Amino acid sequence: MTNLTAVRKDRETFAAYVCDDVSQQLLKPIIAERGWSSDMIFQGGIVAAVRALGAMPCPEFLLVDISDCDDPRADVQALADVCEEGTVVLAIGNTNDISLYRDLLNAGVHDYIVKPLSPDLMRATCLAAEEALQAPDAVVEEIPAGDSHTVIVLGVRGGLGASALAANIAWLKASQKQSTALLDLDLYFGTSAMQFDLEPGRGLADALENPSRVDSLFLERAVVKPNENLAILCAEAAVGSLHQPTDGAHEQLINAMAENYQNVIIDPPRHMLSDHSDILAAASDIIMHTDYSLFSARDCIRLKAHIKKCAPNARLHLVANKASNGGDEVEEKDFENSIEHGVCVKIPGDEKTALLAAQNSTIVSEYSPNSKLTAAYKGAAALFGPALADTESRTPSWLGKLIKK
Repeated sequence: MTNLTAVRKDRETFAAYVCDDVSQQLLKPIIAERGWSSDMIFQGGIVAAVRALGAMPCPEFLLVDISDCDDPRADVQALADVCEEGTVVLAIGNTNDISLYRDLLNAGVHDYIVKPLSPDLMRATCLAAEEALQAPDAVVEEIPAGDSHTVIVLGVRGGLGASALAANIAWLKASQKQSTALLDLDLYFGTSAMQFDLEPGRGLADALENPSRVDSLFLERAVVKPNENLAILCAEAAVGSLHQPTDGAHEQLINAMAENYQNVIIDPPRHMLSDHSDILAAASDIIMHTDYSLFSARDCIRLKAHIKKCAPNARLHLVANKASNGGDEVEEKDFENSIEHGVCVKIPGDEKTALLAAQNSTIVSEYSPNSKLTAAYKGAAALFGPALADTESRTPSWLGKLIKK
C-alpha cells in the first residue's frame, strides 16, 4: 500500500479509502482508465479517510467505504468536518438498507453503492462523478410569497413515464423547500406512493365523495409524506370498489389542496379527462408528456383542442421523450409543425438509471441527482414557479452544504 505521508500536498483529483482487497483490485483498472492515480487507493475505509484528511488536502472526488462502520451517519459527519467545500463523495458498503441510503443521499452524498461492486457500475458512477466535478453548483432562488401553482402532468399515451415525471417534479420542488402535494388520481393502479416506497393513505376516496370536508386537518391525516415538504394523496383501492365522484368534486379537491400547498402536482389517468373535465379547469399549468410517434402526434392535437375548451387560461408545456437509440419515428421539427406547439424539455432515454432507482425503491432525482435524466426533470420543474437558476447544472457538493452551516 502507498504510504499516506508520500501523498502530494496539492489537491488530488481522486482518492479512495476501502476496507478490503477485492474492492481495491476492482477499482485499480477503472481508475487508470480515467487517468487517475491508483496509488491514491488506500485501506482503512471512512475512518482512515477522516484521519488522513485532517492533515492533507482533500481530493476533488472521494470514495469511502463504510462497511466497517458501527455508526455510518456519525462517520459521514466526521468526514464533513475535515473535508473541503466542493468535494464529490461516493460511499460504498455492505448494508442494503433504504433508510441508510436515503439518509446518505439527503446529506448530499453523490451516491451509495452496495457491495459486491461490479466494474460496469463503478465505471458509470465514476463518470457521473467526473461530470459533477466539471459542473457549476446550482443556485436556488428565493421563493416569492404567495406564488402557487396547480400543475397537471398528462401522458399523451400510456407507458411514456408521465407518473415518473410527475413524481420527480414534485420531489424537486419539495427539495427547494416549497410545500408540494402530489395528487395521484388513478385510484386503482396509481404508482405515486410506490415510487417513494410508501403505503398509500386512506383519504383520497373520501375526499372525492365529500370534497367539502377537505381542509388542512383532513389533508394532514390523509396524505403520506416522504419528507417534510412533500405530501402524497393517493389510493390503491380494490378494482371496481369505488363510486364515481360527483360533478365538480375533482375541482373542489384540487382547489382545497391549492390553498394548503404552494405546488399541487396532479397525475391523472388520460381516460378521466373526457368525463371529468373539471380536473383540467383547476390547472394553472398543463404539461403534456409525449414521444415522437405518429400516434402521439394525433393525440397531442386532440388533447390540445380539449384543453383549449376546458382550460383556456392554463399554460401548456410540451415535454418529449427522446428514443434511447436515436431513432424517433417522427423528426422533432416535423412533429412540432404537425401539432403546432414547440417542445420545451427533452427527456433522454436512460433505462439503466431508471431501473437502478426503482430497484432501490426511490425516484431518479433522489437516486442519481447528477444524471442527465435528473437534469431533464429539473428542466420540466423549471417550467413553472421558482426553480433552480440553472436547470442543467448539478446539485452542490454535500460537503459544501454541511460546511456552510
